Amino acid sequence: MHDASTRPLPFPALRRRGFLAATGLGALTLAGCGGGSDSDDGAGDGSPKKGGRLRAAFAGGGASETLDPHLANLFADVARAKALFDKLADYGADLSAVPRLAEKWEPNQALDRWRVTLREATFHDGRPVTAGDVLYSYRRIADPKQAFRAKASLEPIDLDASRATGARVIEFVLKRPTAEFPNVLAAFGAYIVPENATGFDEEPVGSGPFRFVSFTPGRSAVLRRYDDYWEGAPHLDEIEFVVANEESARVNALLGGQVEYAHELNPTTARAHEDEGRIEIVRLRGSAMQAFCMKTDRPPFDDERVRRAFFLIADRRELVDGALSGAGEIGNDLFGKGYEYYADGLPQREQDLDRARALLKQAGAEDLRVTLDTSAVAAGFTEAASIFRDQAKKAGVTVEVRMGSKDSYWSDILDNGALCCYRSGAMPIEAHLSQRLLTDSTTNATKWRHKDFDALYQQAQSTRDKTERAAVYERMQRRLYAEGGFLVWGFADWIIGTARNVKGVDTKAPANTLDWARFDTVWLA
Repeated sequence: MHDASTRPLPFPALRRRGFLAATGLGALTLAGCGGGSDSDDGAGDGSPKKGGRLRAAFAGGGASETLDPHLANLFADVARAKALFDKLADYGADLSAVPRLAEKWEPNQALDRWRVTLREATFHDGRPVTAGDVLYSYRRIADPKQAFRAKASLEPIDLDASRATGARVIEFVLKRPTAEFPNVLAAFGAYIVPENATGFDEEPVGSGPFRFVSFTPGRSAVLRRYDDYWEGAPHLDEIEFVVANEESARVNALLGGQVEYAHELNPTTARAHEDEGRIEIVRLRGSAMQAFCMKTDRPPFDDERVRRAFFLIADRRELVDGALSGAGEIGNDLFGKGYEYYADGLPQREQDLDRARALLKQAGAEDLRVTLDTSAVAAGFTEAASIFRDQAKKAGVTVEVRMGSKDSYWSDILDNGALCCYRSGAMPIEAHLSQRLLTDSTTNATKWRHKDFDALYQQAQSTRDKTERAAVYERMQRRLYAEGGFLVWGFADWIIGTARNVKGVDTKAPANTLDWARFDTVWLA
């Protein structure tokens, strides 16, 4: 990560950027078809009202910011991209793929060809969205000379063989059977742009709910309602995205009436203002997995008994209460609590220090010393490391906490060390498995490499029946629960603040899903 630009901004600059966590690289890793609604249906303010400009404050990226949707990497980038553009699919609150520009998708029997039919939609200049636009967009993303965000996600598609079979129909040819192909269509950054589109920062044309008005990198972007949006025109006249890098600046701007929406607040701020009545606090549950990552290919964690002991050392409630100030829920050593395919039938793991000590003794690790890498790169990391150090001491384990650089932490821990603090944002469980737990996964931080596990993943991907496929995913998760390298102790809330007159903000969509930072369904009461 690089520091945000120090050029003058409307609010003080934050010294780290709000990167998405869609990989272990700080990704809070970013679906639903219908519009969001707040929990009290407008708090008695009746039906949605038309008009007004909503100002939304996000941490930004300085002068390097862009409206090119295929380069969207920061939370602010993605919020602007989803207002201007559409994808073929997106992720619902349970991280299953739901149709967007794609009206429907149909696989062949072998699951290696998928026919996708587009809905009737238009770009902001009035042109219809066609199969040609889709193929151009995907081929642009896959350009080997570029580093677009969704490139790896589109890898299963043979784009040379894929073709348009009608104005609104595409036949996607895949390199291998892929039952979860809709997840590819919903991939982060896989936005559809007009064929041959360039110059996104001057006057971008998309098919999203808002159209371009102005953009100043590092400062603001103004977008106006697109009346012909395929899902219905937004309630707001305009949305303005403003850059406020410091969390305190976003909160103060919200309290002072300079903005109506403040993204990414910390738990302490939320607690201080939750019952005050001046602003509304929205908690997006289950947005960020919080874990300790044990590398299974090196001592001491190459011994399964040591990993099992560490599972039993952790007091998950103490970690959530202490490291997240209670703003989250406890984990059970598996990613994706509440998401589609999550193995929720496994017993909740509890701290058992006696059993942990017995396992360590069996492994010949009674006086174990281990270094835990952490950093201030993510909220709660340093606190979690200190709490776990004290928990481990009760089991006779000495944990030495080592602070790493915020700028290089995610790359440093990928291959180095044996134990580290880890975080991940929302993504389908299938994507978590494929990106982090297969032998050839590029972000395999636990170094979990088992050919029989890889074979189960391939079996799941080639299984047409969803119930049977879910059973294979459950087998994989049971294996990870028993002997994996992720000690998942919690799932953090993602916290947003709004003015009291802002209605329609979804309260159930984890960060990075469709209804997170979705402003076409929001109105000002």
